[in-house]
Amino acid sequence: MWLSLPFSRPSHFAALLLLGLASWGCISLNQHGWVAVSPLMLAILLGIIIGHSGYQRVEDKFAITVQWAKGPLLRLAIALYGFRLSLEQIQQVGINGVLLAALVLSLTIGTALWMGKRLGLDRQTSLLVGAGSAICGAAAVLACQSQLKASDEKVSVAIGCVVLFGSLAMLFYPLTYTFLSLTDHQLGLLIGATVHEVAQVAAASGAISEPVQQVAVIEKMLRVMLLAPFLLWLSWSQKTDENAPGSRLHIPWFALGFLLCSLISSMDWLSNESLAAIRFVDELILTMAMLALGLNTRIADVLKAGRRPLVMAAALFVLLIGGGLTLTLALT
Repeated sequence: MWLSLPFSRPSHFAALLLLGLASWGCISLNQHGWVAVSPLMLAILLGIIIGHSGYQRVEDKFAITVQWAKGPLLRLAIALYGFRLSLEQIQQVGINGVLLAALVLSLTIGTALWMGKRLGLDRQTSLLVGAGSAICGAAAVLACQSQLKASDEKVSVAIGCVVLFGSLAMLFYPLTYTFLSLTDHQLGLLIGATVHEVAQVAAASGAISEPVQQVAVIEKMLRVMLLAPFLLWLSWSQKTDENAPGSRLHIPWFALGFLLCSLISSMDWLSNESLAAIRFVDELILTMAMLALGLNTRIADVLKAGRRPLVMAAALFVLLIGGGLTLTLALT
């Protein structure tokens, strides 16, 4: 609940303020070009470092705030993520762009579940790595955490895999695009449909040309838009798997909020300045959630996962490029 955090206690308010300031610092470092790592990854690394550097001595004072940041605050951030999108973007890439995004998502998630079983991975880890690869990187992993009730360690493993192979994809296309013999439109669709993070898509396509970047970012936003229906499917599949008498379908309100924010963003009700402010607040609280996640992550538990998540993430990386190229050529 939103009121579950007792702001009247100074220690809780101080913890929230510290999370906010540290997250703002991560964003600023990235915006000024002082670090090449995304604010989300920087925040989780900072959280892990602090979590292993004496944080346990004050953990009891900050625990409620940290849990709140990973729960209600994170879900608000996912809902506000919808303000990054608009229905107009769908029109710019057409029905083929929509089909490409949907097919890439379905193929990636299906392969992740299939590979996870053969590698002996649990369903939670398979879905976390699959969602991060198929939709929008770390943000998708975090959005799935509450639905799957996954541990912080599993989430950290998934985010690490997504960041690693997303970075490789970001480097891959600028180095190889001349060998692909694609038009600017086709190349933009391919990059937008297969690179993990929004920032990575912008960087990879921007290194090629502005026309490619315009198409790539729009196609990527279509993948992000699929986060809401994916979360609804995930909620339904969790209920089906539980198969318990009297079990209810839990609709994730933040998925519906995501769609509502996308709709509002499409209506031109808000000025560009207002949208920019909302997007900054969203990035800030999403970074705060990542920092809170890092604080509760223990390296020893992460290492227990072994190499299997990396193997699956590597296979999904190859699938995204090969399958994405095949689908792009088939649809355009």
